[in-house]
This record gives sequence, C-alpha cells and structure tokens, in this order.
Amino acid sequence: MPLLNTTPRRPPRERRDTLRLTLCVVGRLRAGPERSLIDDYLLRFDRTGRALGLGPISVREVEDRKGGGMAAEAILLERSLPKGATVIALDERGKIKTSPDFAADLARYRDDGRSDLAFIIGGADGIDPSLRAKCAASLSVGKMVWPHMLLRVMLTEQLYRAASILAGAPYHRV
Repeated sequence: MPLLNTTPRRPPRERRDTLRLTLCVVGRLRAGPERSLIDDYLLRFDRTGRALGLGPISVREVEDRKGGGMAAEAILLERSLPKGATVIALDERGKIKTSPDFAADLARYRDDGRSDLAFIIGGADGIDPSLRAKCAASLSVGKMVWPHMLLRVMLTEQLYRAASILAGAPYHRV
C-alpha cells in the first residue's frame, strides 16, 4: 500500500503583479523643502505600496538646456518614459478626481496587468499638445495652475495617500 503524504500543503500564494511607477518631470529639483517632502512621500509610498503590488517609484528628471520650449521638453519627456508604459499627463485641462477614485485607478491598472505607469509633469509652460495627445489619460489637481515643482509634491503625496487607502490605513480620512 503506498504511503500518503501527510505533510500539510500551503495554500497557493496569490500572484500579485507589480505596477512600477515613474515620474517623468521637467526640471532638476535641488535640495530644499520640496525635495524633503517628495523624498518623505516616496519612502512612505514604498513602505505601504510594496505589499500591495505597487512600486517602486522612480523619478526621471529631464532638462532642455537649449531653450527649445515645450516641443523640446516633449521629446525629452517621451525618451524618459519606460517602454510600453501607460502614460498619464498632469495637466490643468485634465480630469479632477477624488483621492479614493485615484486609488481605485491605480489598483485597476495593477489588476489589469499593467507593469509600468508613468506620470508626466511639464515645465513652466506645460506639456506640448502633441505629447498630451499620446497620453492614456490626463489628470488635474484642480482648476488652478500650480508651479511644476509643487505639483511633484502634490502627486507624490496623492500616490502615498492612494496606497494608504488601498491598504486600509487611517491616513486618509473623510
């Protein structure tokens, strides 16, 4: 009579795809309060998002040193995008979302099997219309125009907030 294997079997691990995020931005951020805030939110996101299949976040800064304006910035931004990434433009003409809706969008991108999601932030003049037209979506943080360096802080905070919402953490309160 064959021996039965009585070793308890572990349940199969749930496969969770990871959604890598990239911030493709115009301008170089120097040391200062904005850098400190961004670094803090990126670290928080990494700690919270990793268990959720979100992250890491990488930041790719581009700078047009020849003064070519939005068109030149668009070329540099496009080159900085991860190959095959779903691209979202941060733009004043974009859709305004609540934080829970933004969190649900991130989860949907992850659950749909996307591997890369990139956010683009243009320079002082915004994002060239030709690049904006190539984006899967356009997101706005409100009807006001914000300096692009502050927009980085706001985006990283919202990414951390989204991860917190998805994790059920108490950071986001309604």
